[in-house]
Amino acid sequence: MSSNIESKVTNLLEEIINNLGYDLYDVYYVKEGKDYYLRIVIDKKTGIDLDDCEKVNNSINDILDEADLIKEQYFLEVSSPGLERVLRKEKHFKSQIGNMILVKLFKAINKQKEIQGILKEYNDNNIILEDENEQIIIEKQNISVAKTVYEW
Repeated sequence: MSSNIESKVTNLLEEIINNLGYDLYDVYYVKEGKDYYLRIVIDKKTGIDLDDCEKVNNSINDILDEADLIKEQYFLEVSSPGLERVLRKEKHFKSQIGNMILVKLFKAINKQKEIQGILKEYNDNNIILEDENEQIIIEKQNISVAKTVYEW
């Protein structure tokens, strides 16, 4: 259900958010405890600040109410993806080819459930990471969480 709502919200808001000068990075619809949250994650090359989040929030609030895609009462949150951003979509992975990422797995590979390496390739079924000159093929269905790694 939540992925259906996420895709409907994405289709509804992507052009609107793009026209405001932002990239719609991701949409999450989640239940936490008894509350539902619709999280709109925005980005732009120069970074996101509180004013950007407020501008997008004010621009989409009435549109979401009118579209009435979500029947439950929910909290709307607009935020940036942060420095270490979650990779869920094809465009997220493809934008990180050549960069260091961390992948958490459902099933261990080489006795590891967390692998960090340079993302070398992304395709329909797998990603390929390079870790100390060894290439590791990871099935996408085995990925619990993937995210960028920020070098402090």
